[in-house]
Amino acid sequence: MKQLACEMCGSTDLVKQDGVFVCQSCGCKYSIEEARKMMVEGTVDVTGSTIKVDTSDELKNLYQIARRSKDAENNENAAKYYEMILIKDPKSWEANFYSVYYKTMSCKIGEIATAATNVSNCIKETFQLIHDNVIESEERKEAVLEVRDRVKKISDMLFSAANSHMNNIDPLVKAQFQGQYLANAIAAGGIPKYVCDSLCDIFIDDEDVMSTIGIQILKDRIAEGIAVDAENTYVKAIKKFDPSYQPPRNQTTADIMKSIETTSSTTSSVGCYVATAVYGSYDCPQVWTLRRYRDYTLAETWHGRAFIRTYYAISPTLVKWFGHTSWFKKMWKGKLDRMVANLQAKGVESTPYKDKKW
Repeated sequence: MKQLACEMCGSTDLVKQDGVFVCQSCGCKYSIEEARKMMVEGTVDVTGSTIKVDTSDELKNLYQIARRSKDAENNENAAKYYEMILIKDPKSWEANFYSVYYKTMSCKIGEIATAATNVSNCIKETFQLIHDNVIESEERKEAVLEVRDRVKKISDMLFSAANSHMNNIDPLVKAQFQGQYLANAIAAGGIPKYVCDSLCDIFIDDEDVMSTIGIQILKDRIAEGIAVDAENTYVKAIKKFDPSYQPPRNQTTADIMKSIETTSSTTSSVGCYVATAVYGSYDCPQVWTLRRYRDYTLAETWHGRAFIRTYYAISPTLVKWFGHTSWFKKMWKGKLDRMVANLQAKGVESTPYKDKKW
């Protein structure tokens, strides 16, 4: 005889109640015949009979446990129970999304790029499940907004984790982590794009969704600073429901890079890419302060020069990918403002400055 164990969650805590065996962990119910089948070793002959197990209460209980874990921010349990739900209910957008989401919430630094890619790849499938299986329009809209908000949260979390890890690495070995950092930052920062792309692919003919929250999500994305023109997919989708819409003129990546290249005063020096993206100009008091600190403090020591080389190996790619977005600027501005204020308090000037050759 085998020990009686729940086929859904593996628990051995099953109690007989009202003529059936009930799993005390997930609530799955088994008839006496089904329980006998589970306990007997080998093949059981059930010719001429059909054993049906009612899984409605089981799924209800699993959803309850999964959502309770979600509310408690218990990433491990949430991932576990949403995976169990997905096996029993493969059409569940909630289980499809959160089984990936909560695995990602627990990933390590070296896994950020892969985990972020997994989240990005599941968004379109999740939207397809919402489109195909959520009948009520209000529920569809709430589901889309929930995915959008969660995507933004995890994108910010992963990007901040990648930055924090890179900032805390000893300058002597930072160069060894450039490739990993870029892969992590690009994958994490790029996740929200998949929400907008999937909206345009899946919901473009769903007027209930697109004429309300859909075009607002696309407008918000454009307002973050991504470069668009009249032929942009997002603009076309918005104008289908709001013909009067005109996209704002945002500073593009090309504008930022051109500003750095044309205002840097020497060919042997490279611009402060991130600071220029944040403050909008290579020639402004904050950037003048930072350039002085680079040339007269950091560049005077070998470990400072190592940091500069690492910074300039990484920052152009970051600015190219994210320098035009409002979230990138917001994330860096506070850090740079504090650094500039500290440097100026120590006497580093903020007057016009010509880069030093070093």
